[in-house]
Amino acid sequence: MLNLSIAPSAFASGNNENEAKFAEKVKAGIAKLGTGPDAKIEIKLKDGTKLKGYVTEISSDQFVIMDSKTGQPIPVLYPQVKQVKGNNLSRGTIITLGFIALFVVLIIIAANVKS
Repeated sequence: MLNLSIAPSAFASGNNENEAKFAEKVKAGIAKLGTGPDAKIEIKLKDGTKLKGYVTEISSDQFVIMDSKTGQPIPVLYPQVKQVKGNNLSRGTIITLGFIALFVVLIIIAANVKS
């Protein structure tokens, strides 16, 4: 009888631990993404709410999204987050990708000229 009464609390504590680890991963990912209009993000909360915009502020227990639809800042606690999609390409990264694409196009043109 003792084992059955302990099992649910063991599973619950394991679940809480996993949620805490996930919240830490979210926190690290948001920190890596940074803030500002280039820090575009889409998140889904555990209650099913979807938010889209960019990160304006990051703190130890929450971050703030400027909602792209309403233009309102929305504070989000890390444990509320279920899924995150973020994109923050710096200007240097975009320029580098542009040069790589140009280089590939030039190689293709040169290969076709030789044929």
